[in-house]
Order: sequence, then C-alpha cells, then structure tokens
Amino acid sequence: MAGVLAWFWNERFWLPHNVTWADLKNTDEATFPQADDLYLACPLAFCIFMIRLVFERCIARPCAMGLKIQTNGPQKAQPHAILEKVFTAITKHPDEKRLEGLSKQLDWDVRTIQRWFRQRRNQEKPSTLARFCESMWRFTFYLYIFTYGVRFLKKTTWLWNTKECWYNYPYQPLTVDVHYYYILELSFYLSLLFSQFTDIRRKDFLIMFLHHAATISLITFSYVNNMARVGTLVMCLHDAADVLIEAAKMANYAKCQKLCNLLFAMFAILFVSSRLGVYPVWILNTTFFESWEIVGPYPSWWVFNLLLILLQLLHSFWSYLIVKTACRAISKGKVGKWNPLHVSKDDRSDIESGSDEDDSPPTNHKHHSSTTTNGTNKSHGTNGYLTGAPYPDEH
Repeated sequence: MAGVLAWFWNERFWLPHNVTWADLKNTDEATFPQADDLYLACPLAFCIFMIRLVFERCIARPCAMGLKIQTNGPQKAQPHAILEKVFTAITKHPDEKRLEGLSKQLDWDVRTIQRWFRQRRNQEKPSTLARFCESMWRFTFYLYIFTYGVRFLKKTTWLWNTKECWYNYPYQPLTVDVHYYYILELSFYLSLLFSQFTDIRRKDFLIMFLHHAATISLITFSYVNNMARVGTLVMCLHDAADVLIEAAKMANYAKCQKLCNLLFAMFAILFVSSRLGVYPVWILNTTFFESWEIVGPYPSWWVFNLLLILLQLLHSFWSYLIVKTACRAISKGKVGKWNPLHVSKDDRSDIESGSDEDDSPPTNHKHHSSTTTNGTNKSHGTNGYLTGAPYPDEH
C-alpha cells in the first residue's frame, strides 16, 4: 500500500520541476493545502445532505404550501397485472406492434393502452411540491455560496489580475477563506453526486453525473497542487447562473409565468455569455497561456487543463439545449406568453422543469362492447384477464 501511495503522490506528476512535497509542508509562517484536508469533505457532505432534508421539510415545504403548490403527484394508473408486468419486466415504452398485441389480448383500444403506460410512467415522478423543495434548497445554497465567493474574491488581487494566480506558485499560502470555500464547494458537489440517485431522475442523468465527477476532480486537483486561486474563480463563475435557473424553476412550479420567463431569459443570457464567453477568455486563457508563461507545464497541469476543456464541452452542450429550449418555446407558444421550462418532453433536462408527460385524453379509435356519450368512451367489456372494468378515459 505504501508503494501504491508513493506512486500516486509522485512529485514529478503533481508538482512543478524542482518542487517537493516537503517544500509545501505547513510551517509557523505559512499554511499550504494538504491532501488530508479533503477528508473533511466526506462527513461534511453527509451533514449537508441531512441539512437539506431538514430544510426541505421545515422551510421549503411551508413556503410551497403558502404559494398553494399542489401536493399531489401525477394521476395514478389503474392497477392492472398484465400491463404492470409488461411495464416492469419488458418495456416502459411499448412499440406499435406490442400495443396492437396488448389491444387484442385485453380487448382495449390502442389509445387507452398508450394512456395507461403514459400515466404509469408519470406515476413514478415526484409531485410539484417535491420539485419545488429540491429547487429551493439548491437556490438557497447557490445564492449563499455565490454571495460568499463574490464578497471574498473582490478583496483578492487575482480577481483583477489573473496572472496573480501564478506568481510565486506553488508557494502561495492558503488562507482561511480559500480553505472554507473549497471544502464547502467540494462537500456540496459530493452530496449532489450521491443524492443524484435519490433526486428527480432526469433525461441528462449521465451528463450531470459526468459534470459532478469532473467538478469534484477539478476541485481536488486544484487544491492538492495549490492551484486554489484560479479554482476559486472557476467556482464563483459557475455558481452565478445556477442561482437563476433554480429561481426560474421555483417560479415555474408556483405558476408565476411572467417571473419564470424573465428569470429564464436572464439565466440564458448569463449562462451563454459566462460559459461560452467569460470562461474561455478569462479562465482558459490564464490556465493555458499565462500559467505556461509564468510557471510552465508539468504532468498534473495537463490533466487540470484537460478537465477544464471537458467542462467547456459540457458548457457548449448545455448552451445548445438552452437555446433550443428557448427557440422551441417561442415558436410553439403564443406571442408574449410562453413557458421556457415546459416545452416538450423530448427536450427535458436539468434546465427544464421535468414536468409530467401530457395526459390529455386522446380520441379512441376502437370500441369493444362500449357506449359513447359526448365523446367519452365508457367501456364495460369482459375479458378473462380483467379483474374489473377496462381502464376508463380521463376527463
């Protein structure tokens, strides 16, 4: 094990030429980042997760109730053994051939079976209240950490001159503010990484998992080899837009449409300009060119910059989704009245509300032993597989 640790913490990988770990040991005069400091993030991540549970229950939920946000989830599908077996064991999205087979087997029309599967899928989704509580927690944390970052960074020299990130590197003392900022951010993203398996399941689950993993790796890399100054700039830049998107989601769940539109527009402008403009011009410029000029490259420097490029690729993908969402919302909505967070189930991702699939009742094309009144199918067919009346149309 000692051999593995010695290989992993090889000075020639982590540190610039002619710098050793002994040079970065804490002294009475200066404190430097130590890898052992990061162990604190694991129990703190658990604490943050517990704080989140208390926050959602004691603060976010009463706020949601005050805004009259519905507590009930999507309409539940009528229990049916055969369809449930197909849903759980075979597919949640049956194709046309399977729908026709089920239609003949159950003596139901295809549209009613499609509606059952749609409602069954929606049944697994949390209520609007749960979504609001999750967004309110994230909004609160992002607002706090972004405010802290701005107040702290405006007093530093490297915010105004990024070359200060590399002068006297790596012998830059670790301040209490930087240490607190790093540990709190790392703990929060660790809690997000694991709570992603219990949160609302979104279409971009894997991409968000990759994003959290890349963020944790960047935070760890930059702390261990004392690139903490530029790391604080990256974290603060990313937190800015996150505040607005969570606020837009909250407005959407509370049905404050005009506020939602405004917040989403502000988010889209800030996200695209900061992630596709400020980030490459300000952050990548200093990590690639200014650091190359002042410090020079070394192995972990390349890894750090590759992770930053990976983050830029994710920025580009999300910017595409945001622009696509806004364009489709404008094209499908009425002039002056559109919801950018509730556009199409095909475009759902973390930038959208994750709302339920459309449950508007379709028109039936096939009737078996049924009567139709005002366009509503009231079926009473009998079949050996049915334990009760066939699945009724919704109003």
